[in-house]
Amino acid sequence: MHGNFPRPGSVAWIGLTPKKMAKLVSVESAVAQVGSGLEGDRHCASGRGTGKRQVTLIQSEHLDVISALLGKSVTAFDTRRNIVVSGISLFAMRYARFRVGELLLEGTGICAPCNRMEAELGPGAFNAMRGHGGITARVVEAGVVRLGDAVRYESGDPPKGEE
Repeated sequence: MHGNFPRPGSVAWIGLTPKKMAKLVSVESAVAQVGSGLEGDRHCASGRGTGKRQVTLIQSEHLDVISALLGKSVTAFDTRRNIVVSGISLFAMRYARFRVGELLLEGTGICAPCNRMEAELGPGAFNAMRGHGGITARVVEAGVVRLGDAVRYESGDPPKGEE
């Protein structure tokens, strides 16, 4: 049952942060490397991408929820995530392997909001994003991700107690 999805999702937006505290740069495609993340992103360049946060993803549907809770429009730029997907539950893949275009990613958990969200979006943003901040993933197979690419579950089940 954990691997049953009604349809594949798709990549709606891709963003890279060239250095710490910099504005995100919207791109049409990005190259991912095993063990480091997306080329051109600060996590990859700094070596910080070697852990569980090589790539961050959020659902476009959750941008609407965050916007409603904050009472103002929230965009992909505001959340500082790398990839925005639509049409598939990222939360269901937070500990699974899944394809994003050519990439094989492995979910490493939720992407909890940080105190930076309050600075970016204003008071209450941290709590508005809780439960809607997306997931983190590591790159298992390198490749290119492009706007419009399919997002598909590959394998894996949540850890015991996470059902």
